[in-house]
Amino acid sequence: MGLAPAIPAWDEGRVKLDREQDREVLRQAAMILEKENRRLVGENVALQRRVLALEGKSPEELQSHLAVLEEQLAVLRNRMFGPSSEKRPVPAEPPRDRAVQKGHGPREQPQLPIRDVIHVLDEADLACPSCGGQLEEWKGQHEESEEIDVIERQFVLRKHHRQKYRCACNGHVETAPGPLKLFPGARYSIDFAIEVAGDKYLDHAPLERQVRKMAREGLIVDSQTLWDMIERLARILKDLPEAIAKHVLSSPVIGADETRWRLLDGRGRDAGEATNWQAWAVSCPTAIAYRIQDSRSAEAAKAVFGDFAGIAMTDGYGAYQALRKQGGKFRLAHCWAHVRRKFEEVESFFPAQCREILDLIGEIYAVEKCCPTGPPGHELRRKLRNERSREILARIHKWALETRALPEGGLGKAIAYMSGLWPGLTVFLADPRVPVDNNATERGLRGLVVGRKNHYGSKSRRGTEVAALYYTIFETAKLAGIDPKAYLRAVVPALLMGAKVRLPHEVAAAVAAPA
Repeated sequence: MGLAPAIPAWDEGRVKLDREQDREVLRQAAMILEKENRRLVGENVALQRRVLALEGKSPEELQSHLAVLEEQLAVLRNRMFGPSSEKRPVPAEPPRDRAVQKGHGPREQPQLPIRDVIHVLDEADLACPSCGGQLEEWKGQHEESEEIDVIERQFVLRKHHRQKYRCACNGHVETAPGPLKLFPGARYSIDFAIEVAGDKYLDHAPLERQVRKMAREGLIVDSQTLWDMIERLARILKDLPEAIAKHVLSSPVIGADETRWRLLDGRGRDAGEATNWQAWAVSCPTAIAYRIQDSRSAEAAKAVFGDFAGIAMTDGYGAYQALRKQGGKFRLAHCWAHVRRKFEEVESFFPAQCREILDLIGEIYAVEKCCPTGPPGHELRRKLRNERSREILARIHKWALETRALPEGGLGKAIAYMSGLWPGLTVFLADPRVPVDNNATERGLRGLVVGRKNHYGSKSRRGTEVAALYYTIFETAKLAGIDPKAYLRAVVPALLMGAKVRLPHEVAAAVAAPA
């Protein structure tokens, strides 16, 4: 019996590829994995030959099996190293006759405050070099230029002196009120907690990284203190994510998607109870809500969807269909972008067939571009979808029926994926509110995914709840065109005083409304 192949170092726990930052280590790992894949494919081919020979199969059948294996390997390689853009190449525009411009010129910065700095001559330079007389200030005359500068963030220790007052009768003493605090006796301000939360969930800076940066800026603090601040702030904000989720699920059409989220132990390693949790997202045009669950099951989806009874735009993941069969009141619409990706993955193997179907899918998107976004485009969208998109889908359906492909091959699987979701892929024809893809929800997951890459996940169940809370508020504020930290600076004092506050999309609507 031959010796077993050596186990790569990363399988022994010495290197975690999903966390490794060294490019050279990742390059070497990729080369080793590529070599190992080729070895395994070679062994698989040899075994396939022996099995088919024993079964008395023909050489043609063997060749088709080998082609499928090579195709699957190439698809995996393309997923790892290929381009990620979904954009199809477009014909180049003819060159225009215009003057060559170098650079884009000074960019306007309307959001920056302006600080005027006056530069004057020294006393020794006020002598006229022509006659020796005294130079006098020329009122109102300057040579002006602009310069973008930075003012360093500064931590200060505010000492609050609350003035006491007494009556001459000595019957009463009054003390001036102090600042609002996250909790009685809090040493760190509300703005400080908002800054920490924003740095972590907006700018993806782990708490330990913030600690190091703050130390360079003069503040000595530990990561546990920072966590305590954002956790206490989350308690004050606890009702906002539920209100946002309720608003999303009250919409007639939503998007839904999910991505992994890791639960870690105190030392940053995978926790024992469950490592790969799932961050679920539901979105509508004005808001997005997240919920981090310990599974990707239909039960987890049920907790996210609640009693939603509209149309849900999703990919082909089975949990949504399983929940629908279990009595879910919603209707499923499926995503054409996911269908397009399936054919793009195998385009290099079946260029003619894939070019044809990808061009047809591109026609669907061309129709959508003719319409304004949102409610203003509903009537035109309904009309064009009925007149043009319906006929395009008929041609796509005909193409799928007439195209010959091996069921186990990449093209056959792509066609099967599209055919299996066909009822959901046609829902958009009858309802102009339904988009043709789920890209809006996927874009809403980008911030969470970037955060996951930086701080790897959460260290506790409470950590998952806090992460979902802040991502819900911050991403919804961004969707509404509102500065997330400015939004918190406005609503937290109001919540501490027991006032009712507006959700981000309500603030945006109030600002946009005519006076």
